[in-house]
Amino acid sequence: MKNANEIKFLKNRSIIKFEGEDFLGEIGIDGRIFKALTLARISVGVISQQAIENGLSILVNEADAEKAVACLIDEFEAERKSGKVSQIYSINNVSVLGFVAEDFNKVLAELARNNVFPLLLNQVAGENRVNIVVTSSQDEKTKNVIESEIFKKPKTVHLAIIGHGNVGKTLIEQVLRSSEEIKRRKKIDLKVVAVANSRKIAFNKKGFNADWNDEVLTAEHPSNVEELINFSKENQLENLIVVDNTASKDFVKNYHTLAENGFDLVSSNKIFNTLPIEEYRKLRYTLSKNNRRYLYETNVGAGLPLIDTIKLLHLSGENITRIKGVFSGSLSYIFNNFSVRNDKFSTVIGEAMEKGYTEPDPREDLSGNDVARKLLILARELDLINEFQDINIQNLIPENLLSVEKSEFISRLDELDEEYQKLKEGQEPDHVLRYVGDLHGDLQKDKGQLDVKLISVPGSSALGQLKGSDSIFEIYTESYGENPIVIMGAGAGAQVTARGVFGDILRVSETK
Repeated sequence: MKNANEIKFLKNRSIIKFEGEDFLGEIGIDGRIFKALTLARISVGVISQQAIENGLSILVNEADAEKAVACLIDEFEAERKSGKVSQIYSINNVSVLGFVAEDFNKVLAELARNNVFPLLLNQVAGENRVNIVVTSSQDEKTKNVIESEIFKKPKTVHLAIIGHGNVGKTLIEQVLRSSEEIKRRKKIDLKVVAVANSRKIAFNKKGFNADWNDEVLTAEHPSNVEELINFSKENQLENLIVVDNTASKDFVKNYHTLAENGFDLVSSNKIFNTLPIEEYRKLRYTLSKNNRRYLYETNVGAGLPLIDTIKLLHLSGENITRIKGVFSGSLSYIFNNFSVRNDKFSTVIGEAMEKGYTEPDPREDLSGNDVARKLLILARELDLINEFQDINIQNLIPENLLSVEKSEFISRLDELDEEYQKLKEGQEPDHVLRYVGDLHGDLQKDKGQLDVKLISVPGSSALGQLKGSDSIFEIYTESYGENPIVIMGAGAGAQVTARGVFGDILRVSETK
């Protein structure tokens, strides 16, 4: 096996460029260049012709660049006067990397994925030896990419974690705990190099360790995307992934800029995928144009493999006819318990709040908006062009409690008890209450029918047998008829969501 020392790495070089019409192919040009530069005691590296650009490039030491341009202007004075040579100039601050690659196209593709496009390349026929010239601001990154591609060194993946609340904090700890095992097993070296909240962003080029929280507390950089992009460029970081663990409407506005600056995206934030369809499609175009990925498995079903399953079915041509289920872990817990216990509705909500299943303001859950967002995300995976306002949502909160302060709403929770007790007692025997999302109608058309509502189902049905805070999704397809594909499991909780985000990070890392 070859080792990393076999990459020839030369810094402080300059490219001398000739540009002009009808300049290529003239006999004796190379000899005149060598002779003029040799007389000036200037060492010449690669000579490369670019037929498309009607030009010729020569590599010299940066310290000799100015002198080289001057002596070549003298040598080709006649050609400059006749217009054959339009200009001779230098491009400084470049580096040369020479290496042997059996599959150079694969190396080029990896460099392009990291926004590295060689200024010059020169291949030695039959030897698989390649010389490439890049700007010095990208030379270390170029070397790292080549080493991991050719010499199978562990690929370094640099993570920027945005949001370090419950999910973000758990994710960072999972990454730190698993990093050595992943490096050994998958040859991927995960490094958390940036951690941000809404106010500050902390950086550590070598990767944070167990003291990451202290570094965030003492960070002095304001939390903005320009800081992150500049940091990644200044430190020549390859294989970049931004992980959005926020629920921020503002941060998602940065997705386009991040994708354009070499970042892949992983997100548990549902906001972007429920923006107007025009924005949704614009990002997909930006991702495609920049060869970037955007994974968001945890947008629906936390750690369950739901979005991936739907994507695979849809891409394989399977006609999905309906998706129905309990999408909210918090509402699952509330109705699973309320349906079978004698406790009041307000008591069960209070219990769900204490266990951390609901948002700090439980109206976020009880309004049905969270379930509606998840249902819309699935509809768009089927290429439907539904908008949020198309969804029929049954809000579980009485109108008189919608706009009061959070503390007042919580103190008046018992005002919900009578209505929900009546609903519970008015069901058919052996039935239970479930709050479901339902995507149905003719899903081969542009839009589907999206309903979010409280229903009564037999306790013996798949929906009726749900326990704890689990979610369940029934996917009906043309091939399976009345027998749905059922995906069921933990639908809430920081551990489960963080693990799902971690899975997306690894999937992006393995395909980089």
